[in-house]
Amino acid sequence: MTGAIRMRPPGYNSRFVSLLPFCEWLASTKGSIALHESLYIYPLVESVHVLTLCVFVGTSLMLDLRLLGVALRRVPVSEVTGRLVPWMVAGFVVMFISGILLFYAIPIRSYQNIFFRLKVIALLLAGANAWVFHNGVQRTVARWDRDLIPPKKARFAGAASLALWAVIIVCGRMIAYNWFDCDMPQPPLIKWAAGCVDRQR
Repeated sequence: MTGAIRMRPPGYNSRFVSLLPFCEWLASTKGSIALHESLYIYPLVESVHVLTLCVFVGTSLMLDLRLLGVALRRVPVSEVTGRLVPWMVAGFVVMFISGILLFYAIPIRSYQNIFFRLKVIALLLAGANAWVFHNGVQRTVARWDRDLIPPKKARFAGAASLALWAVIIVCGRMIAYNWFDCDMPQPPLIKWAAGCVDRQR
């Protein structure tokens, strides 16, 4: 298994700037190999990742539904955020760290996995959405704190959060499947999206 981890994937696009060489180096480190081959640590890290994902998404869901005016309508938005955000932050921090460790264990396959790439894009968009909300829309919360239906921008932030985290969860689950791996015959579009357009000969 160690040899498979260190082996360069059979195809990749060398004409563009790529993080593949870095991932190859990462996969060859003792820590990555040990984590990937561990019978107990890797499943434990994966379990922690899923559990803290539940904590974060569960609390985020309640906040998003309040922003949409669907649930907790008679509870002030400031009270909802005050009670839930600390749990959201704690869940996200542990989820992020465990996610980094999962990538560290299998960096090459993760990097060239289409679902992983979609997940990263969705994560960046979700982060941008959260930043805009907390640094923009939420600053005016005193004006609409007790409104049953928050303003349009707040509802958009809640809807965007729900949609993006749904994409993140689905893509995270799909990473486990090898439908679009570079070591399998793929159409040109898939090869390009996975970063393995050209085959080394």
